[in-house]
Amino acid sequence: MKFLVQMLSFFVIQTEGSEQSGASSTNLSYKHFQTLDGEEYIDSEIQRFLSGEFNRIAKRKVEKNPSAEQAPTKIGRFIVEPDYGLDSNPNFNMFARIRAASDKQGFQYACDDVVRAYLDTSAVRGGALIIVQATLENYSEDPFIFLLKCDFEQKIARISDERSLVNQVEMAISARSMKSIMYPYMLEEGMVDEWELKIHQTSHARYFEDFLKFVTYEQSIPEIVNDHVMGYVQQYVETKWPDETHEERQQIERDIELWAASEKRDIQEKWEPAEVVEAAERIIEIKPEIELKFKIGDTIVKGKLADFGGTIHFSKLNGRYAVILEGDSFVFDKGFSPVELLQPESFESVAKRLIEKQTEEPDDGIPY
Repeated sequence: MKFLVQMLSFFVIQTEGSEQSGASSTNLSYKHFQTLDGEEYIDSEIQRFLSGEFNRIAKRKVEKNPSAEQAPTKIGRFIVEPDYGLDSNPNFNMFARIRAASDKQGFQYACDDVVRAYLDTSAVRGGALIIVQATLENYSEDPFIFLLKCDFEQKIARISDERSLVNQVEMAISARSMKSIMYPYMLEEGMVDEWELKIHQTSHARYFEDFLKFVTYEQSIPEIVNDHVMGYVQQYVETKWPDETHEERQQIERDIELWAASEKRDIQEKWEPAEVVEAAERIIEIKPEIELKFKIGDTIVKGKLADFGGTIHFSKLNGRYAVILEGDSFVFDKGFSPVELLQPESFESVAKRLIEKQTEEPDDGIPY
């Protein structure tokens, strides 16, 4: 793939006070440095700075339903009311004006509107905002829009001379942590969807989600699973206690609310294994590879939800919990351990030993 830049506008967002502190400021301003056409871009320093970036952005992998809630790369879709077209969406119109610009002045004016809107985004930091109109060679004359944000880098220095050794570089930017928007989203080379765009930002930031107020994003897999689980739980409660005023139902609902809001949750011991397997099967239909991760004691176990009830089993033993894992083989990481030399006992022997373990513990008040 080769993107041919048609026009580029370079802006600097400035914050009042010390940018090095990293604190966000409400006193923001911007300065337009330069707008280049395609020929001017080819011989410019910015061309060397952005070399390869457009390809990287276009090829960056993205999932409609990310595997993590705070995925750095997402696909957004313009929101419209039923029976209305794309031109009813303000964010779409913003990109459409940039795409439609045919000269440097028109392009700069359209980009000015974008920068002013971006300044209203929460947690905006100083840096360079670069807006590019580019076409994909040998594909179509319909342009793509790239919006690139580079924050100012802290403590950047360059080698100067043998006397001073290093000099501080003011307002240094780097492509390393560049945030980007690409519109329209390119599903594969030459195939685009004008209803969608691709954003890339640091996972903890909401730069572009705050900026694009009329764009929606598909739920992540954890969010989908959470919604389904809570739906099954609510269905279970309504079936068991049809009367909303029933005191036990109200207490259960309060308990569920506290459980759902907790970051670290203990096992609830409310459903039979068959009920859990049935609920899990519905979730697995959405994403077969969904993980099952938990911690028992000090041991972290990571498997697949699809394996619960098959090769992963939970049990209780002498008032404590036990997890049984099945597999055809063991694989150990680098670094030898005597455990690798073990001749495994039979399951029956281990089970008998664990059952008898309680009676062998000394009754001296000291944990075994």
